[in-house]
Amino acid sequence: MELRHQFDLNLLLNHTKMARSSFYYYQQQSKVADKYKEVKELIKSIYYKHKGRYGYRRITDEVNNMGMIINHKTILKLMKSLGLKSVIRIKKYKSYKGEQGKIAPNILERNFKASAPNQKWATDITEFNVSGKKLYLSPIIDLFNQEIISYELAERPMFNQVVLMLKKAFKKIPNNTNLTLHTDQGWQYQMKQYQFLLKEKGIIQSMSRKGNCLDNAIIENFFGILKSELFYLKKYSSINQLKEEIKEYINYYNNERIKSNLNKMSPIQYRAHYYQN
Repeated sequence: MELRHQFDLNLLLNHTKMARSSFYYYQQQSKVADKYKEVKELIKSIYYKHKGRYGYRRITDEVNNMGMIINHKTILKLMKSLGLKSVIRIKKYKSYKGEQGKIAPNILERNFKASAPNQKWATDITEFNVSGKKLYLSPIIDLFNQEIISYELAERPMFNQVVLMLKKAFKKIPNNTNLTLHTDQGWQYQMKQYQFLLKEKGIIQSMSRKGNCLDNAIIENFFGILKSELFYLKKYSSINQLKEEIKEYINYYNNERIKSNLNKMSPIQYRAHYYQN
């Protein structure tokens, strides 16, 4: 192309034995490639920022959020040309259930919608296995924006793990907020001390029916996302390594990871948007 400005086009075509139609085709293709140069750089930036966790749809949302309206089919095509695709492959996982026991009222009744923050919370415990050693994660999630309100990590399934998680969460809300906290029928949530802590704070206790994991689907969904986007992607050498990466991931999940059902915002952004309106 640079020689085009120095020599006659016919001379160049004769010398290279290239048809005129081919010359104009490649010239047009070059222009098309340049058209998406900025978009490709943006795609790469988003992809690597999120460590390959984003597929073409979420990358499309991020690109659009930045004011560059691009069709998701175009984003997919450009990602393929760049050799980029999501590293996430959904796998089944098991939550740590503990023993089942008496049924408490199911106040939530699978009504997972909340019109404001701190109306409905849910909690559960899931376990991780690293070379035969266990790690237990106990988080509280707000059903309004799927934000992790507080969490506690422990190497044994102890009741104190739940107490510490609750106390951290309670610092963020006043007493008697008419908040409902939903759980499964795990032994921790049947203990008198757990019930006392909720009652003292003015929180309504709700429990799933026996054997109905869908009654607590939002927290179960979070565990699936966490394990697919973090735990299943690499082999961990130690529990401490996993602990640090879970802490980092929860911060990322709350602040940066956008969700289509939150108007393409992260949980923290969605909560901030609510208070601004």
